[in-house]
Amino acid sequence: MARRPSIYKTPAQLRAMREPGRITAVALEAVRAAIAPGVTTLELDAIAEASIRSNGAEPNFMLVPGYRHTLCVSVNEEVVHGIPGGRVLAPGDIVSVDCGAQFEGWNGDSAITVVLDDPGSPETVAERENLSAVTEGSLWAGIAALATAKHLNQVGAAIEDEIDARGTFGILEEYVGHGIGETMHEEPPVFNFRVRGNGPAVKPGLVVAIEPMVTLGGIDTATLDDDWTVVTADGSAAAHWEHSVAVHADGIWVLTAHDGGAAGLAPLGGTPVPIP
Repeated sequence: MARRPSIYKTPAQLRAMREPGRITAVALEAVRAAIAPGVTTLELDAIAEASIRSNGAEPNFMLVPGYRHTLCVSVNEEVVHGIPGGRVLAPGDIVSVDCGAQFEGWNGDSAITVVLDDPGSPETVAERENLSAVTEGSLWAGIAALATAKHLNQVGAAIEDEIDARGTFGILEEYVGHGIGETMHEEPPVFNFRVRGNGPAVKPGLVVAIEPMVTLGGIDTATLDDDWTVVTADGSAAAHWEHSVAVHADGIWVLTAHDGGAAGLAPLGGTPVPIP
């Protein structure tokens, strides 16, 4: 029987993952700056592709069979896997952007959520901004937990606890985080909620993409006729935040954050340590 590949990377492999993480972060910065009413999701896709290729990498979403774009752009009730196209962003939209890059055989994966201002609907904007803040906060709670966890499923428990402490929200269960390395999606799964069992040991060499997806309503979803776009069954708005994070001998490092996660971890008492 063939042995399953190890989920733990060597120190050299961890170092190789820094650059695709950085390139992914740069692309998302460029996209964030361009998100505004009147912009199409396909225009955002072109910006991300140009950024990734200018850094000598390739969009790893394009390597997924049947997918031809650099980004997934999910708007309002769309949770994940929204296909870029002619949709024009409007005031008040909540926009989740998922992006990844492959560089010299290694991958990065990250997602952000942006809420567009709408002076005519301040209550809707405030509700959606809070949803995004809760989701991002749960991401950082999960990352902080990874720094001290003995087993991976402690991350999901921390994410769920953070969300529950902030109010009543839906935490998607059909879509979870994952390992990442020579391919974008690897073992092990990274749950965003409490599950039975410990999961694999958290030890040097583990690299995971943590990505909570949270809604203002329920957790049931449907997939549109394009076979990609996932929407909430009840039409409620959703948010999605993600970072790729490496565990090494001296600590953790958020590969898709320029500061390694320092700003996000500081309020939680955590400090990232660069990969040597």
